[in-house]
Amino acid sequence: MKVALAILLNAALLAGLFPWLLRQWREAPAGWWRAALVVGLGVRVAVGLARNWHLQLDAKAMSNLSQPITAKLWVHPGQAWHTLTQAVTLIQSAHNTAVFQGFSNTWFFVKVLVFLNLASGGIGWLNGLYLSMFAFLGSWQLVRVLARVFPATPVGAGAVAFLLWPSVWFWATGLSKEALLVSSGAWLTALVLDQLYGEPEGRLRSTWWGRAGWWLAVGVLAFVHFKMRYFFAAPLLAVLVGIALVRGLQLHGLARPRWAQAVALLAVLGSGLWLAQQMSVAFSVNKFTSQVVRVYTSFLPNLVGRPHFEYSDLRPTLESVLSYAPQAVANTLMRPYLGEASEPRLAAAGAENLLLLVLLVAAAVSAVRGRAGRLPFVLGLGLVIFCLVLAALMGLTTPNLGSLHRYRSDLMPYLVLLLLQNDYAAAALRRLGFRDI
Repeated sequence: MKVALAILLNAALLAGLFPWLLRQWREAPAGWWRAALVVGLGVRVAVGLARNWHLQLDAKAMSNLSQPITAKLWVHPGQAWHTLTQAVTLIQSAHNTAVFQGFSNTWFFVKVLVFLNLASGGIGWLNGLYLSMFAFLGSWQLVRVLARVFPATPVGAGAVAFLLWPSVWFWATGLSKEALLVSSGAWLTALVLDQLYGEPEGRLRSTWWGRAGWWLAVGVLAFVHFKMRYFFAAPLLAVLVGIALVRGLQLHGLARPRWAQAVALLAVLGSGLWLAQQMSVAFSVNKFTSQVVRVYTSFLPNLVGRPHFEYSDLRPTLESVLSYAPQAVANTLMRPYLGEASEPRLAAAGAENLLLLVLLVAAAVSAVRGRAGRLPFVLGLGLVIFCLVLAALMGLTTPNLGSLHRYRSDLMPYLVLLLLQNDYAAAALRRLGFRDI
């Protein structure tokens, strides 16, 4: 029975995947678009298999935790369902014992593995392959939507940001929480932008099942993105809602000037922040600041002699957190510096940060000269806010340079997308072969 279900699930996956890939190949213009499809998919699959051929560290621990629950699904499905849905869960296995609460992203990821095990038979590298494919699918959807609905923006910016940027395809791949986090956010963003800026006939299909399908997909992706890391997901979800409301005003002839769009977006975000605090204590200012300091201090005892940074007087107050926010943003984007660490992974991160610095300088110069690009103003402003908030959160909570480089894989594609919008970046992309369709 187990083998039959695994064969059925994998056959269904292949039956959907291969036609989709063939359609993407036929629809992609010849040249770099098809190269991006092949390279983006190939890199994700190759890195996912290489990282998960023999599971290690977190991937191995999460896979081991999922195995007994999958086994219980076959024998006692009611008990397994109770384990998956209770507020506080204690899992004991031959490999590990863990206690999880409802907001734990690790526990949610374990739940995902529980069901993936039905298709993979619990084989780690096969689960990693499934997640690598999902990571590519979500990213590719956004890359194609960006090119279709914003034809005046630099061709190739989305592909470089979501498919080819090193830290993104390295970390957001395989059996990792980042693969689910980045892909669900990218796919969600693609659906929203296509609906807001696509052709009128493409918005909320005329049939009721088309509308229902769109809302179902948005709901599922938003849920997955939020469950994977809610402090990271909340800024993106809030920004997308704000952009949607401002776009609605524009379509009705309102909020046309840029200052009006900025005021409307900030009003929506401010209202959302206030409403979230009223709905749950988890989003209160005191809870937020105490959580930031708690996570930050939990790293420090294990960082003696290892590359990291510290904030000398960070306290669990809003004033203290805000005072360190600019430094936190700089740490997220620039650390480790090139040559700061000799470990190969951190040395590569330093080289990437140097390239990121060049892009930041070019983007700043282009903005001063009025050549910042042609992305819709409210979308650009929303993504800037998202990137700054996320960079501050990461820099405040993660003083470990290795962990910081992994966590920021959710931020990097959006930031790189913004930095490649200006005229200088567009010219550089054209010289690299990313020419207009």
